[in-house]
Amino acid sequence: MPMTEQATGAQHPQPRARNGGPSSASVEHLTGAQSLIRSLEEVGADTVFGLPGGCILPAYDPLMDSTRVRHILVRHEQGAGHAATGYAQATGKVGVCMVTSGPGATNLVTPIADAAMDSVPMVAITGQVASAAIGTDAFQEADICGITMPITKHNFLVTRAEDIAHTIAEAFHIASTGRPGPVLVDIAKDALQAKTTFSWPPSMDLPGYRPVTKPHAKQIREAAKLITQAKRPVLYVGGGVMKAGATAELKVLAELTGAPVTTTLMALGSFPDSHPLHVGMPGMHGSVTAVTALQKADLIVALGARFDDRVTGKLDSFAPYAKIVHADIDPAEIGKNRAADVPIVGDAREVVADLVQAVQAEHTDGNTGDYEAWWKDLNRWRETYPVGYDLPEDGSLSPQQVIERIGELAPEGTIFAAGVGQHQMWASHFIKYEQPSTWLNSGGAGTMGYAVPAAMGAKAGMPDRAVWAIDGDGCFQMTNQELTTCALNNIPIKVAIINNGALGMVRQWQTLFYNQRYSNTVLHSGADTDGAPAKGTRVPDFVKLSEAMGCHAIRCEDPADLDKVIAEANAVNDRPVVIDFIVHEDAMVWPMVAAGTSNDEVMAARGVRPDFGDNEDD
Repeated sequence: MPMTEQATGAQHPQPRARNGGPSSASVEHLTGAQSLIRSLEEVGADTVFGLPGGCILPAYDPLMDSTRVRHILVRHEQGAGHAATGYAQATGKVGVCMVTSGPGATNLVTPIADAAMDSVPMVAITGQVASAAIGTDAFQEADICGITMPITKHNFLVTRAEDIAHTIAEAFHIASTGRPGPVLVDIAKDALQAKTTFSWPPSMDLPGYRPVTKPHAKQIREAAKLITQAKRPVLYVGGGVMKAGATAELKVLAELTGAPVTTTLMALGSFPDSHPLHVGMPGMHGSVTAVTALQKADLIVALGARFDDRVTGKLDSFAPYAKIVHADIDPAEIGKNRAADVPIVGDAREVVADLVQAVQAEHTDGNTGDYEAWWKDLNRWRETYPVGYDLPEDGSLSPQQVIERIGELAPEGTIFAAGVGQHQMWASHFIKYEQPSTWLNSGGAGTMGYAVPAAMGAKAGMPDRAVWAIDGDGCFQMTNQELTTCALNNIPIKVAIINNGALGMVRQWQTLFYNQRYSNTVLHSGADTDGAPAKGTRVPDFVKLSEAMGCHAIRCEDPADLDKVIAEANAVNDRPVVIDFIVHEDAMVWPMVAAGTSNDEVMAARGVRPDFGDNEDD
């Protein structure tokens, strides 16, 4: 994400010449470490997820005295990074994590890459060896700036105490404006220990970073004309709409135009699932209606979306009849995968608000879209190919039913965080998202182990909201140690383990594409001869493991107990709750577009290809 990209104009200190600090600011004499903690307080960071070590240790001493910054001690640095992401996604504020040098810093690489792919505002603070030792392969030295350069929006190496305050201000400004993203601040140990002066606000110097939020009026007018002229338009809504806080404006635009709305995996909740204009999620496991709507559209209005491969399928066959209006805060995304007929660079909230006015002007001039025939097709597809599931014939638990009931029984406003795999897709389909920022997941990177620490971060940031982590037994075994963090820090999340005894999505691919050769996807100690998980095996026993980490733990195997168990979990709010749902191992995610194929080849279920009729290919 280049430093020249556009920005949303978030309220943070504005850049000015470094020698132009305000004369009214009081000056204090502090150590670099004290300056760091004071800076975090002043930028509004109220929660830091971290793990101390030698090089960052000087910062942990003044942190102990802070009454404005809560530190949450994680059990692994990856947990700190994902928790910061979950906090940011749930609250809309910048998430913060702080770890030491070397392996502490490199353990942040995965969550930093995850935050970069999903445009999450995060500031990662890492300790570094003393400046004189940098480059000598000193103990616990790693060039974390070099390592993370491709996966951060920007990063800083600070070797002087006097640079700490303005660097933190700049880091928060960069992370939260334009296309949000992770910023890393690597601070040498001697810079933390040295004496300096502190004043706030500091002056910032960010040459070349001049965010522009206002879209070009001519492009807006052209987009509005195309919307009213189109016969088969689709509003293709991505996570950028959520990041920009443009959900209210989106609803106005959709209802004004009457065009169908499809929301990507990262945008679920930005438009109510229950709204009649909503046709579902597009992509590899999207609804048949959403996938087909994009394929048959004559106009796609992409708002804060990036035409990624999971949505487009085989790119050269994607939406062959459609003109493209592409609005994005990051100009690098426009035309990257699909050429835009009307490119619009700007903040999604301003773009959508201006589009509303331009479409209203078109209506005033007598130009209104006629989508009656289009909705006739859409409604027929919706009725013929709804997203659904079959209950297992043997009477065992259906994973889809488990997730659906969790969603139906959860308190209003519950935040759901999902791991990656089958359970993630089922959670996207069978939980209804009516409000923004209630669905957290790892979309771009697809990071297993995301759910538990992200849920922890979300609950820390939104303590009055219920938070459920929908996890798989594979994902859960990567980061479950953060349940200890939750138990000791009064963070009562609820975790549903969708336990099919296997790496479910990989196993599904082996079933469909590898002749049912289940190589290394069974998670228990043994396997039946047919490749299914060994019956009755409990290695590990998730109930005992969770109880050992201070959680209330339950196992559910009988569909008759499902509602009772979920209600029990919802009633416990003084500690984390873990439910081990033993589900049928052969359940699959449908619909599906096989990797590398055209979206025209979407399968509604195994062996079921939708029939759209000859008259719809015009």
